[in-house]
Amino acid sequence: MNKNAIKKFATEARRELISRVGQRALKYGISDKEVGNPNDDNVNGHLLSSTEKKQRAALIEQIKEKGYEQVMEEVAYTWFNRFSALRFMEVNGYLPTRVRVFTDENSAFKPQILTEAIRMELDGLDMEKVYAYKEANDNDELYKYLLITQCNALNSVLPGMFQKIADYTELLFPENILREGSVVQQMIELIPEEDWKDAVQIIGWLYQYYNSEKKDDVFAALKKNVKITKENIPAATQLFTPDWIVRYMVENSLGRLWVEGHPNDELKSQWKYYLEEAEQEPDVQAQLASIREEYKALKPEDILCIDPCSGSGHILAYMFDVLVQIYEAYGVDTRTAVTSIVENNIYGLDIDDRAAQLAYFSVMMKACQYDKRFLRRKVQPHVYAIVESNHVDRYAVEYFCNGDEKLKEAMDTIIKELYDAKEYGSIITVSQQDWDALYARFDEIQNESVMSIYTDATLGLKAMVQVAQVISQKYDAVITNPPYMGNGNMGETLANYAKEYYPNTKVDMSTVFMEKSLKLSRKNRFISMINIPVWMNLAGCEKFRNILINTYRLVNMLHFGRGVFGSDFGSTAFVFGNNYISDYTGNYRRLFLKQGAVDTVEQKEKWFFEGIGKYSVKQDRFTVVPGNAFTYQVSEKVYQHFLSDQRIGSYAAAKQGLITGDNDTFLRYWFEIPRENMQDDCQSREATINNGIRWYPYNKGGEYRKWYGNYWYVVDWENDGYKIQNFYNDKGKLRSRPQNLMYYFKQGLSWTALTAGKFSMRFSPKGFLFDAMGPECFVSDPNLEKYVLGVLNSKIGTLFLRVLCPNLKFDQKPLENVPIIFENVERVDYLVTECISLSKNDWDSFETSWNFTRHPVLESGRQSISISFAEWNRLIKDRRSKLKSCEEEINNLVISAYKLIGEVEETVEDEDITLCDVDEVRDVKSFISYAVGCMFGRYSLDVEGLAYAGGEWDDSKYSTFAADKDNIIPISDDEYFEDDIVSRFVKFVEVVYGKDTLQENLKFIADALGGNGQPKDVIRNYFVNGFYADHCKMYQKRPIYWMFDSGKKNGFKCLIYMHRYQPDTIARLRTDYVHEQQARYRTAIADLETRIANASTSEREKLNKQLKTLNDQATEIHEYEEKIHHLADQMISIDLDDGVKKNYEIFKDVLAKIK
Repeated sequence: MNKNAIKKFATEARRELISRVGQRALKYGISDKEVGNPNDDNVNGHLLSSTEKKQRAALIEQIKEKGYEQVMEEVAYTWFNRFSALRFMEVNGYLPTRVRVFTDENSAFKPQILTEAIRMELDGLDMEKVYAYKEANDNDELYKYLLITQCNALNSVLPGMFQKIADYTELLFPENILREGSVVQQMIELIPEEDWKDAVQIIGWLYQYYNSEKKDDVFAALKKNVKITKENIPAATQLFTPDWIVRYMVENSLGRLWVEGHPNDELKSQWKYYLEEAEQEPDVQAQLASIREEYKALKPEDILCIDPCSGSGHILAYMFDVLVQIYEAYGVDTRTAVTSIVENNIYGLDIDDRAAQLAYFSVMMKACQYDKRFLRRKVQPHVYAIVESNHVDRYAVEYFCNGDEKLKEAMDTIIKELYDAKEYGSIITVSQQDWDALYARFDEIQNESVMSIYTDATLGLKAMVQVAQVISQKYDAVITNPPYMGNGNMGETLANYAKEYYPNTKVDMSTVFMEKSLKLSRKNRFISMINIPVWMNLAGCEKFRNILINTYRLVNMLHFGRGVFGSDFGSTAFVFGNNYISDYTGNYRRLFLKQGAVDTVEQKEKWFFEGIGKYSVKQDRFTVVPGNAFTYQVSEKVYQHFLSDQRIGSYAAAKQGLITGDNDTFLRYWFEIPRENMQDDCQSREATINNGIRWYPYNKGGEYRKWYGNYWYVVDWENDGYKIQNFYNDKGKLRSRPQNLMYYFKQGLSWTALTAGKFSMRFSPKGFLFDAMGPECFVSDPNLEKYVLGVLNSKIGTLFLRVLCPNLKFDQKPLENVPIIFENVERVDYLVTECISLSKNDWDSFETSWNFTRHPVLESGRQSISISFAEWNRLIKDRRSKLKSCEEEINNLVISAYKLIGEVEETVEDEDITLCDVDEVRDVKSFISYAVGCMFGRYSLDVEGLAYAGGEWDDSKYSTFAADKDNIIPISDDEYFEDDIVSRFVKFVEVVYGKDTLQENLKFIADALGGNGQPKDVIRNYFVNGFYADHCKMYQKRPIYWMFDSGKKNGFKCLIYMHRYQPDTIARLRTDYVHEQQARYRTAIADLETRIANASTSEREKLNKQLKTLNDQATEIHEYEEKIHHLADQMISIDLDDGVKKNYEIFKDVLAKIK
């Protein structure tokens, strides 16, 4: 199956259909600007028919209720579903007419329905209209009419997918779908017919990809703190479950239920993903045998199965397959089984109407797969979209109840319980009612000889009753892939509901649905899900875990790690039994080799069959681990450590830090601001009051790095953080959260709370504040601080934290719960001190450290640059070797202290040495960056560290190599200017290493950069095309050197240093550089024109190309000069404390884009 083709079609189809539907709405005077008057008889010169007027009024009403954008989205989606369903049915021969709707018999985009129209037998087809369209040669209108009629005809057999099209969806039917390149043609030509054979796969991927751009939009809005509304929940949470994982879930729940009561090895042999029960103790076996006696009494038609978050119906479809196998094994013929399955076994719900349509369609097509005549049987499945009662017609309810108090009580309860149901989905609780009495009343109304004005509205209540009944029932197998949405992203209504009714699982919708699924299941029956693993160990789910361990039994689990849904935060599929058995042993499979690694779902399936990562664990043992974490992978020796009271929390306090409420306002990278406005050695909060300093170092987590570093940020804590501590919104609510203030500026141990990789901890000296996602640990005894750091950065620390934090969110409480044993404290302290020193020297070797002194290749003496780099590379290797040796000795000492020799390896892999490795290209580029810094005066060959980063300029610092006078360094494709950047760089190399080795040194630099030509040409090409991108990357997309850039033709480029920017900088740039360059272009163009006039034919062609390049550059710089002129006249000042982002925005039209 070509998923790329499916994605291309689905995403483009969505855009096209929304556009086409919008165009149709505009034809009827409806747009995102205005919806018009529903009583209009004439719109845009078009006289409305009575049907059009009615449909238009209904459309306007819907737009007023839901909004224009939402309604256009819904209508486009409806037509997408119908087109997809019709295509599937025609390819598989399921259309009752046997006439193809989109293609001919040769699968070409020549709809057979057009040629067969006058011979077709189709319910509702008006042959007079067909002949009229034929005579008028109006194929577009004929095709539209035939499609709508076909959809309406299918309503009698597939009402859940093809509702009667007499509403505004007909009004908004997308026009011109027979045209070249239309949605229909794309569907036919991009997706091969073979891909339409599997309803589950094609429908599932179409649904996922159709929603992909909407999902991106929703998550982009989340970054702006726009919560997920009920309309956007489906797009935000929908993920198509891989087929083999669906099979695992269904076989190990529904399948297990049957074969445990009706042993059948032949049946089990068909289920490739079925896992046998773990070996149990005799008492457990006896209890299981008793339960299985109950299963023996089950008949196939007794088994109730539900997917409460059915999406496009993937799980329902495979339930169907397994149920067919169960029926056949029981001796029931296939056709009888199919009808019984639809009527008795399968139930599905979804919050999204279109998803429910697709799930319904998947079930019906699965039935057709087994019984070609199934559609004639007029049997309908229990697959529904969630219906809410917010807009129920009270008169219709009154007519339904007809004075019957019991009916009234039942309906009032249902209406109350389904209020806002579209917000909550199937997590709502619905009371049991006398459903037979309710349906009997619907039948009575349906059969009334005289229809009331309320008949249609009253019969419309049936959908609400059906949903209520499905939610109220208990099931034998509950199998689902729930929505994943953290409570911080939920809308207020949903978040409050989860908080009130699901207090133990409210952290995420996935855990809420996990709790709900357990509630939906019958005693001694099964639930199976794929879920994110937060329930296994997250502190917010501790009470829920306690309930799971003591009320249910985990039969088996596949722990996937990351990769099932791409670069996710991990997932796990599992089967729980709705009963508790003491000493029950579950089977666990760990389908990843490395924590944080992203493996393909195909690789995980391969590992499943290879049998890797097998564990059998007694569930009761999980109570030993703090927080009741499901730590199946831990040995008995490790468990014994959790029985000890010696925990890190007894000796240290792990604290979450500051939440600013607006990082863009209160945080900066340290290199953005004036250095004089920053203090990196402040000792206390009190010292910040009235000292005139605004910025202080701030730990915010960061990449995987041990011992020292990740010191990127500073925070605005002027006057003890007055602005942050008083940062209120317009409603008077404090937006910031300045917590654990007593620990600010104290020495501690910092780590990254959320990571896709491994845990790493760093020494944090005095003077820092810290973030909520960069928490810190404060050891009460200073003599034990480095020992604690050593343990947590050791293989033992990694082991315990992997147990306590398998989902890679390293919160404070799990860290405090790490068992601690103190042995060889002095030696570990010494080794950790060495590790910190080595890591600090490494961090400070790069100019992105505020303790950087000079480029490291200058430290080895000023001989040839190749010798300097060789010495630097030797130092890197030596540093890495020493750190590896220290870490391995720490591991050895700690492993011995914990008596886990043989269980944990002391070896440290090279990838876990968090120091820079040898990288000549990186280091040559950093040398160039340092040279540019010296050109601008940020650095100097005469002083260590920063020579200038704001404040007063001091010329005396630059005697060896002079800083640029006007803070403007041109970058051009030739040496046009005296202070051309390549000339300045060559001079820098000469000053540092001498004239004798200059050419040798330039060649070394050029060779490292790569490319052909003379060294100066290679270096020039790098400055023109590569330097700025590297600078932006090095400085985290907050460049301190700004490139003024005229565009793609390279008409003009230059750099300035933002800390030296003055209000007249752009005026000088314009007059001294842009104007001069323009004059050069004029001269060069005139010269070329003269040469061309006198050139030979072959030479003229070459010169003409040069002339075109110059003309393009001259045109570009002319337009650029106008932009520069506008800014130059304004004499704009900037405030360095505002940082790069805000200041760069001021000049964005004349600066290079930051990539």
